[in-house]
Amino acid sequence: MTVRAALAGISGILVTPFDAADEIAPARLAPIVARCAAAGVDALTVNGNTSEFYGLSYAEAERMQAEVPAIVAGRARVVAGIGRSVKEAVRLAARAKADGADAIMVHQPPDPFVSPRGVVDYVRRAGEAAGLPVVLYLRNPGIGDGAVAALCALPSVVAVKWASPDMMALARAMRAAPGVLFVCGLAEPWAPAMTGLGAQGFTSGLINVAPDRSVAILKALRAGDLADANARIAAIAAFEALRAEEQNGANVSVVKAALALMGEDAGPTRPPAAWPLAPDSLARLGTLMAGWGLVRDGR
Repeated sequence: MTVRAALAGISGILVTPFDAADEIAPARLAPIVARCAAAGVDALTVNGNTSEFYGLSYAEAERMQAEVPAIVAGRARVVAGIGRSVKEAVRLAARAKADGADAIMVHQPPDPFVSPRGVVDYVRRAGEAAGLPVVLYLRNPGIGDGAVAALCALPSVVAVKWASPDMMALARAMRAAPGVLFVCGLAEPWAPAMTGLGAQGFTSGLINVAPDRSVAILKALRAGDLADANARIAAIAAFEALRAEEQNGANVSVVKAALALMGEDAGPTRPPAAWPLAPDSLARLGTLMAGWGLVRDGR
């Protein structure tokens, strides 16, 4: 499967497991990757936001990028998240191909003084260093339509993960870059609306826990069965609502707590994420996971 075809499906964002000493433990991803491969998730991202990219040291991000492709072992396309200072981004990008990544995903720089043309230069440098297809991860279209068009015109850019609810800006971007694949970057709940505009596929953190549910939503969308897709999205609404608690600070924490309930210890999340989950939230998560038949006996 080509990189573009894989990105048009589900872009699963893997968690970063930690051990009891707060060290990264990439090998703990093995059951998660196996579950995703069996369900039919075609693209897996390391060092994405669900991976707590900005909670990792550079050395940790480098090691995750180096070790995860071997764990995936060709069962899905691997996308390496790239970001931080431009020098660090270029360093990560330069080794991504040798590490076994099939593409890089460039995080939109969070610098408070980011300039539109500076973002274009940032992505250009990372793409040139990688020599791989580039996926833009755009969370804020406030850089302007011109900058978005300039980013999409970079020869290495093949796809945009659009993570903004500004649908009008999405429509303008798609008209300005007809040759670029646009992917729903706001996960399953926003996929029907963005699919209606012509986007394909979606990102997902749910895949760490229940990839079969994500794949079923994708199949419904591809079949044009919006009623089925929306019903399946409603069935995961409680999970996504828990992730949105504490100003979205529970986003990754809920995923890791769910994995613990399944008997797959991925460790805690790091500050500034919310950990541990509030007792009421954990109880609701346990009830939901039990209803899905995913709680390991004794948990």
